[in-house]
Amino acid sequence: MATFLERHSRSHTCGQLRDTDVGSRVVLTGWVGSYRDHGGCVFIDLRDREGLTQVVFDPSSSSPALVELASGLRTEHCVGIAGVVKSRGTNKNPNLATGAIEVWADDLEVFSKADTPPFPIEDKLDTNEALRLKYRYLDLRRPKLQKNLIARSLITKTVRDYLGANRFLEIETPFMVKYTPGGARNFLVPSRLNPGGFYALAESPQIFKQLLMVAGYDRYFQIVRCFRDEDLRLDRQPEFTQIDIEMSFVTEELLQTTIEGMVAALWKDVLGVEVTLPLRRMTYAEAMDKYGVDKPDLRLDLTLCDLSAGCRDSGFRVFDDTVAKGGIVKCLRVPDGDRLTRSMLDKLTDFAKPYGAKGVAFVRVGEGGSWAGAPAKSVTDAARARLNELAGAGPGDVLLFVADKSKVANTCMGAIRLHIGELLGLTRKGEFQFMWLTDPPLFEVDDETGEVAAAHHPFTSPRIADEGLLESAPGQVLARAYDLVLNGVEVGGGSIRIHRSDLQARVFKALGISDDDARAKFGFLLDAFKYGPPPHGGIALGLDRLSMIMTGADSLRDVIAFPKTQKGSDLMTDAPTGVSKKQLDELFIQLVPDLPIKG
Repeated sequence: MATFLERHSRSHTCGQLRDTDVGSRVVLTGWVGSYRDHGGCVFIDLRDREGLTQVVFDPSSSSPALVELASGLRTEHCVGIAGVVKSRGTNKNPNLATGAIEVWADDLEVFSKADTPPFPIEDKLDTNEALRLKYRYLDLRRPKLQKNLIARSLITKTVRDYLGANRFLEIETPFMVKYTPGGARNFLVPSRLNPGGFYALAESPQIFKQLLMVAGYDRYFQIVRCFRDEDLRLDRQPEFTQIDIEMSFVTEELLQTTIEGMVAALWKDVLGVEVTLPLRRMTYAEAMDKYGVDKPDLRLDLTLCDLSAGCRDSGFRVFDDTVAKGGIVKCLRVPDGDRLTRSMLDKLTDFAKPYGAKGVAFVRVGEGGSWAGAPAKSVTDAARARLNELAGAGPGDVLLFVADKSKVANTCMGAIRLHIGELLGLTRKGEFQFMWLTDPPLFEVDDETGEVAAAHHPFTSPRIADEGLLESAPGQVLARAYDLVLNGVEVGGGSIRIHRSDLQARVFKALGISDDDARAKFGFLLDAFKYGPPPHGGIALGLDRLSMIMTGADSLRDVIAFPKTQKGSDLMTDAPTGVSKKQLDELFIQLVPDLPIKG
């Protein structure tokens, strides 16, 4: 006798059928989501990645053998059914896309049976995440995760379609690359054919995509896996995916406009949301001044202000001493401050300590600009009037102050701004607020040692107007760099690259990289720059993070099919594990004695 799949071919998915299909003969395949026996009439919810369909095995229309076979079905059995679509009439389920119909089955095959799952295959779960990751193939059957991965697939398709239509070529670059010290910690791969030699797993295709520009492939992209051996958090994985893009003969404006078109296509195709273009531009200096961070969440209307100019001889010693020592006084004005209880305000000092601040002062503004709070006892009337004016304060407002070094005050108040937004429900959920952050510092300069480090990577171009400051004032040099920020999250970052050998040498020198070190690390790139490199720039967008935001997922692990834990482990396959001495000998590797080896 022919098997079910030889007799039938699937006609629909389990989320497709509607009342317009009533009377049609259909074939469905999937997994038993639930099973019910009502007086000998068997009902199952058949599930696949597209949805659910109710299937009925009724003794009045199905053979006794078929009903008996259906009576043995249990949750997660994998089955195929054939039958006729009927209306559910007044019994329709408005919560299901297929709720107006059901399929009365006349054929059934059990492809495979299932043990009782270790947790229910449903979205509302209290199950420990470690158990879900151990049985990830079952976890991935849950509708929520299926929707996330389907959305991620549509995201990558839209990206490819958009970039392909704009003359970009998808070109693969190596995963196993030369190890160069500095930057993120790399995963190392020993070479059996080159004893003592190691590859690094690429943390980025950066150098290779620049070489592709030198080679004349003027519009490149790649959806590429990258690797970093770093301590993990909610928004980190040891292996992650980037939408990697590079363009030749490009300005910042042209590249940003190109990316904006891609973002608009993504939001329209995946979410059905129209994004207003062009996106807002904001300099690094403005972001730090108004929001205290370089990735402001614009869903929250609260902004910071610098009161330092009004704090000289204020009468409040904390303000006066801070300004005298070159620090700043940063303020956050919170309208309708009555919603902030004394308990909430008192807890802000503990909240601020991890950011390096010594404390948070606050006042309540009353009629006539009067203050109630610790600073009110000593601040002069003239200073209070100046500070109210600078802060735009009025009756009912609460003013929060941090007086400290510029970096500490900005960072701390930026965090407090977000904290207050969450406490009072001021952050507008459900919105997508994009912006470009531009003109960040090219270098990070240590306040104590004066040591200079690249804020991005050493191939980022300085602003043309700032090239003359590379030797004399590197801390003042701004970069031709840009970040794409969405709801306070950096989802992409890039820059215009250096394509002139003389400028690259000056940047290396500012970073303390000698000619010999530069040659040892990047000799092949420097050689390529001798052969007519074009002006070029690019960007990389985090696909995992973008997918997380677009789907509303709680974690990156919810948009990656087989993620690692926060300790970098794969609980399903039990990776990483130890290997045999023979394998180590072939790689010329000897382990440290008494090292605890897993596996």
